Amino acid sequence: MAYSTNAGFSDELEAFIEEWKHKPGNLIMILHKVQEEQSYISKEAAQAVAERTGTHLARVYGVMSFYHFFKTQKPGKNRISVCLGTACYLKGGQDLIDEARELLGLSPEDISTSDGLFSVEPVRCIGCCGLAPVLSVNGDVYGKLEKGQMAGILNKYKTA
Repeated sequence: MAYSTNAGFSDELEAFIEEWKHKPGNLIMILHKVQEEQSYISKEAAQAVAERTGTHLARVYGVMSFYHFFKTQKPGKNRISVCLGTACYLKGGQDLIDEARELLGLSPEDISTSDGLFSVEPVRCIGCCGLAPVLSVNGDVYGKLEKGQMAGILNKYKTA
C-alpha cells in the first residue's frame, strides 16, 4: 500500500498504525507512537496519520491540540522541563521558565532555540514537591532553585 505522504515512519510504526487504525482510541495511541519515534509530531506526520487512518486532518489536529502532551515543534537536544505544579508554581516555577527563556533568547511562542540546542517547556509535576521549585534537563533534576542559578545550569549543557 503506497501513501502520498512520506513522513519518514519506520516499518514498526507503519505496522503499528496498520494494526490500530480501526480500533477505538486509535488516534491517541498512534500519535503517542509517532511522538515516541520522532520526538514531536510534524505537519507531515499529522497528514500521514490522517491519510493512513482515513481520518480528517482537522480531527488529528483536534486530538493533538486537546492533549498538551503532544508537541508540534521539534524539541531541543537539551530538554528543560520546569515544574508548574502547585508547590513549584507558588515557589517561583514561572520565574524559572521566564529566566530560562530570557537567557536562551526565546519568545513566549518559541519552544526551541534556533540552533536546536535547548527547548523549554512547562510540565505539571516532576514529583519532587519537597524540592520546589524544580526543573529537569534531560532527566537531571535540580531543586530548591532561584532564577539566578539558571545561567549556571544552562552552561553545563552548552558544553556537553
